[in-house]
Amino acid sequence: MKIEHYHEAADYIRNQYPQKPRFGIILGTGLGALVEDIDIEQEIEYSDIPHFPISTVESHDGKLILGKIAGKAVVVMQGRFHYYEGYSALEITFPVRVMKLLGIEKLFISNACGGLREGQEIGDLLIINDHINLHPDNPLRGPNLDEFGPRFPDMSEPYDKKMIAQAQEIARKNNIKVHTGVYASVTGPNLETPAEYRYLSILGADVVGMSTIPENLVARHMGIPVFAISVITDLGVDGKIEEVTLDKVLAAAQKAEPNMTKIFEELIALQD
Repeated sequence: MKIEHYHEAADYIRNQYPQKPRFGIILGTGLGALVEDIDIEQEIEYSDIPHFPISTVESHDGKLILGKIAGKAVVVMQGRFHYYEGYSALEITFPVRVMKLLGIEKLFISNACGGLREGQEIGDLLIINDHINLHPDNPLRGPNLDEFGPRFPDMSEPYDKKMIAQAQEIARKNNIKVHTGVYASVTGPNLETPAEYRYLSILGADVVGMSTIPENLVARHMGIPVFAISVITDLGVDGKIEEVTLDKVLAAAQKAEPNMTKIFEELIALQD
């Protein structure tokens, strides 16, 4: 990707929606209903934006939504991109850099994942406080784009501690069950074998998915604070492993979606 590609995409979006969004949101598998609570002012198909990838996964609509949540301007990706679709790490994260050029100050990410710990149940939420990157590529590899950030970005706080604490308090007040822990990201698209679930657990992961970390790396490179939350849609715990289908994942995500949406909306309302 050339630096001008990011600017051309951002310029196109600005021409459609001149207002500056303060917050970016990436919606994961089966988690698109948050859009229903947005005061939508503009929708743009990914296919219309210069250099934008196209979402190929069922349940990922492939639209950029611009509008307001709690009176605050947001830009929302209704559908994301994954390494398993054949995209490079740079292509996966292209929209995050475009959102930075549009003016976002913080990034909110959701995903569907597999739970790796006893006590987790399908439909539970997990607030991510750290991650383990098991992808073979890194979106920051190659010549550094100095306009966006430093060659060697610090990762001592990959997920914003203040927003994590705020989200935990929102969950407590609303009687929403949440876990907090480490997210591991693998390439997919296959789900993990029982041995791989055990391996990931030994590594220190609490959940496993196929996204989120590339977007986080690019956001942190640009100095954007990140909050991320996972919906546990299947279990990788010995004795609880069952055959997983996309329909089951979507059903679990939809069950948990109201709680995730509640946390996102109240968390965004709290931001300065």
